[in-house]
Amino acid sequence: MKKIQYLILFLVINFGGLALGVWLMDNGPTSDWYLNLNKAPWTPPGWLFGVAWSTIMACFSWYLAELFILRASKYLWMIYVFQVVLNVGWNYVFFNQHLTTVGLGVIILLTLVILYLFITFRSDRLKYAKYLLLPYIIWLCIATSLNAYIVLNN
Repeated sequence: MKKIQYLILFLVINFGGLALGVWLMDNGPTSDWYLNLNKAPWTPPGWLFGVAWSTIMACFSWYLAELFILRASKYLWMIYVFQVVLNVGWNYVFFNQHLTTVGLGVIILLTLVILYLFITFRSDRLKYAKYLLLPYIIWLCIATSLNAYIVLNN
């Protein structure tokens, strides 16, 4: 029962964070500013971002439910909240404020936080659950490369 409660909690927070991030973008992906940037040739189509983030947050929520069942602590909550702030904040920094270099720093830091979770918390019960972080890690690597391309080519 506790796992289901954690899963629901993290689904609400994570998808709420996505919604807040979209709101903070201020029409970023459709703005003249973004449309006129030199973007990487491997930039995925816009619809893929919604599919990717929905998948990522579902997997991440499941992973967090497993993790918090085993190790709920103030430290772990701090890491999680920091991740939420970085994830939501990137949208504001990059799309709303057009601070592409700061955005690159934010997304690199976010990637390091998720890698930290992947590497650090790997007890027997989490040895398979940690692979639920792979969609997040892969997507962050792609997103980091896209952000870096924009910084270097604009």
